[in-house]
Amino acid sequence: MQMILSSSSSSLPIPSFPCKCFSTFHALRTFFPQKKHTVRCSSSHNLKDNGFHCKVKLKRRVVPFLLFSSGLFPTLSASGKTKSKNPYDEKRLLEQNKRMQKENSAPEGFPNFIREGFEVKVVTSENYIKRDSGLIYRDFEVGKGDCPKDGQQVIFHYIGYNESGRRIDSTYLQGSPARIRMGTNALVPGFEEGIRDMRPGGKRRIIIPPELGPPVGPSTFFSAKQFEVFDVELLSVQDCQRRTIGFYSDVVCN
Repeated sequence: MQMILSSSSSSLPIPSFPCKCFSTFHALRTFFPQKKHTVRCSSSHNLKDNGFHCKVKLKRRVVPFLLFSSGLFPTLSASGKTKSKNPYDEKRLLEQNKRMQKENSAPEGFPNFIREGFEVKVVTSENYIKRDSGLIYRDFEVGKGDCPKDGQQVIFHYIGYNESGRRIDSTYLQGSPARIRMGTNALVPGFEEGIRDMRPGGKRRIIIPPELGPPVGPSTFFSAKQFEVFDVELLSVQDCQRRTIGFYSDVVCN
């Protein structure tokens, strides 16, 4: 059975859609001026003059209303369509995500993502746990020993994926594990939260939401706010001490 976890990226930046905003009162004053404009026609028949005069008045009042309504009503109907959700669209987006993950050779049991704009639904099995912070994880192996504390060094392997299951980084391919001290803001917030309660020898899959993920922008590796998935293997936890020799100081972990 699959479990659907809904997430709304409320911290995401609001896109600057090209839209025009105007005041209804100002628009009415523009289309309906207060001053009357009388049109005089030179004709020998007063009835025709009056008839022509009435037609001009109708044109001045009917045509602007059509322009105003045609510019306003489509906006309302479009906004109404965006609010309604079609189950068929969710199914289509889910199948599309599964197809992309298959093409990218995503690992077995990889979570699926149904993205509709800035709203994302994470589809996982019941083995996953979601925390109040939004972090989602699953333990494949628990491991033994003590969990890492601030100031200690953790040595671990990891493989990073994006929502489409494409591998974005791997310490296995680099040939050496990562070494990071806990509590030094050297890790992505969601990643550090995910490995803080792991034990040496443990293996865990961490699903990091955008609000706990890395910074984005032209100067960073990540170009868009999205969920990141990491398969982590914690190898060991080491104590660290600071040593000072003359004017030189460093931290030694063993």
